[in-house]
Amino acid sequence: MAEFKFPTEEVELPSKGLLYSTDHVLSSGKVEVKYMTAKEEDILSNQSYITKGVVLDKLLESVIIDKKIKINDLVVGDKNAILIATRILGYGKEYQITYNGKKENIDLTQLENNPFEHATPGVNEFSYTLPTTNTEITYKILNGSDERKIERELEGLKKINPNNSPTLTTRLKYIITSVGGDNESKTIREFVDNQLLARDSRAFRDHIKKTQPDVNLTVSTDSGEEVSVPIGLDFFWPDFGE
Repeated sequence: MAEFKFPTEEVELPSKGLLYSTDHVLSSGKVEVKYMTAKEEDILSNQSYITKGVVLDKLLESVIIDKKIKINDLVVGDKNAILIATRILGYGKEYQITYNGKKENIDLTQLENNPFEHATPGVNEFSYTLPTTNTEITYKILNGSDERKIERELEGLKKINPNNSPTLTTRLKYIITSVGGDNESKTIREFVDNQLLARDSRAFRDHIKKTQPDVNLTVSTDSGEEVSVPIGLDFFWPDFGE
């Protein structure tokens, strides 16, 4: 039997590759992915992957052509772009959501990457001045490896105190890389726990949301209301389990 070559497409990354070291394969700002096949549907229905919460990562590992690319190296916005492209290539551009009890059809090809500029290619670090206290901090855009560390820390904290779920402060401790020029982990953790004002925390989170590289997942429904497109297992397989 003749060898079959799967069709592929290039995906433009929201980060443009600027957050990765200049010698990293992702610094090109593009990732080549193949069209989904029945093999990828097997991955999507793998109960072990679903239970462990790794099903979408396993899907990406399968469709990304360059196996030098590690899923945990991808920042969240770039991962979202690849997942959306994979969904379009696998099942088409039409996606249906339910909003206020109504079925709404979304054209996924209309989703666009947020504008992103970075003055220092290859350096994943940014500065920000907290508006209330005027404290200078630096921060980074989280990648898959950071997200895994956060999950493990939260799981450990839950074992110690099942009623305590410090998700927000734990994430901030990984996002912030220095406070007032001090990059010691102990300093950052003490600052987040004891000195970071709620209004500064919210302003900082809003700043990140507006400036980080990602796909703009906000769409307008037929009724004119704006909703955010959720990306999960149902995003690929709405009738999964039927």
